[in-house]
Amino acid sequence: MSVAFILFMVISAVALLLLMVLKLKINAFISLLITAIYVGILAGMPLNEITKSIQDGMGSTLGFVATVVGLGAIFGQILESSGGAEALAHSLIRKFGQKKAPWAMVITGFIVAIPVFLDVGFIILVPIVYAIARDTKKSLLYYAIPLLAGLAVTHSFIPPTPGPVAVADIIKVPLGWVIFFGFILGFPVAILAGPVWGSYISKKINLSPPADFLNSTSEFKDDKNLPSFRLIATLIGIPLVLILLNTLTGVMVTKEVIEKSLFTDIIEFAGHPFTALIIATLLAIWLLGIRRGMTKQKILDLSTKALGPAGIIILITGAGGVLKEILVDSGIGKMMAESMAGSSLSPILLAWLLAAVVRITQGSATVAMITAAGIIAPVLEVLQLNDPMRALIVIAIASGATILSHVNDSGFWLVGKYLGMDEKQTLQSWTVMETIIAVAGLILTLLASLFV
Repeated sequence: MSVAFILFMVISAVALLLLMVLKLKINAFISLLITAIYVGILAGMPLNEITKSIQDGMGSTLGFVATVVGLGAIFGQILESSGGAEALAHSLIRKFGQKKAPWAMVITGFIVAIPVFLDVGFIILVPIVYAIARDTKKSLLYYAIPLLAGLAVTHSFIPPTPGPVAVADIIKVPLGWVIFFGFILGFPVAILAGPVWGSYISKKINLSPPADFLNSTSEFKDDKNLPSFRLIATLIGIPLVLILLNTLTGVMVTKEVIEKSLFTDIIEFAGHPFTALIIATLLAIWLLGIRRGMTKQKILDLSTKALGPAGIIILITGAGGVLKEILVDSGIGKMMAESMAGSSLSPILLAWLLAAVVRITQGSATVAMITAAGIIAPVLEVLQLNDPMRALIVIAIASGATILSHVNDSGFWLVGKYLGMDEKQTLQSWTVMETIIAVAGLILTLLASLFV
């Protein structure tokens, strides 16, 4: 196959996916499967091999992703229902004070989005934004943009949120490296897109809290029924620290800094994402649920509720794994890699561009991330990049999938509705914020790639 034909296959596959999702309104899960079959046929694969690749790709991907996303969803649901997100926000605002509340909000968003979905975190915390804006008489955007930036960056950059978990599994990189770079690169991006951009745009667009909130007698105060800041921060930190320790220990054993032993085996077991999230989820159920008077039936109901939205993400991720498997089994991935080896295009930039194109045209960040990962994964297998470099490609894909949220993205309408903005104001504030995250994320990723 010529380079031109490979390019045609990739472009036409993306075009077919977008046509089915946008025009024909076919579910992304089915659309990704059909796209994978299309690529297999175009590549000349026997039909029975295509169905085998579908089974292998789905199975190998879901074995990891389904477990991590499912546990993460239950953990987040328990945290949300216990008032943990509000507890973090209240504590940080008391510590920072109202003058530095934007910094408290970006940190709150950054932490809360680790276990809780972006839209849920925003809906839970937006009343706090209303309260501070009412008390200070500043534009809602002065506080809302930092909160949204923190939520958006973590939602895309840091496991166990579904997007980076799915991409990390598809391109085969340990989650510890993704968590490490997600924090190192993500927080500066959140500051730039949050307090910095929020301070500027709030002077251009003055928004007041909703009238019904202004007329209410509710006040921003400490609720003694909420769990403590220390408890919530500890629960969120436990799985992250365990996974990072596992990654660090693995590197040290490989480099022969320490010897493999029972101790390193225990760390490896406890720091596996499965074990780390089981530990965190059980602790959350006990400390935030049972000890605070939540019934066992209530905990069961919350766990079942959490798996609804998680199931959709899991299936879409599995379909992305199928696309990757087809590209590998057909040999297209190897040919793409060989053609890329002779070009000057960075795999980081290619991954970012793929995610950005799908994101802009069809709106879903999750679909954009999984599509880009499925296409780039076979290339990375041939290029034989190390784990830190692969982790940076995860961040690049996450950055590209964040760009230019507009009218085809549900988040665009959610933010506009809750902040009382029209479409133009939402484009000027939220859409620009998302684009700052995408571009700043790419720049920092490219810079970091010079050192790994």
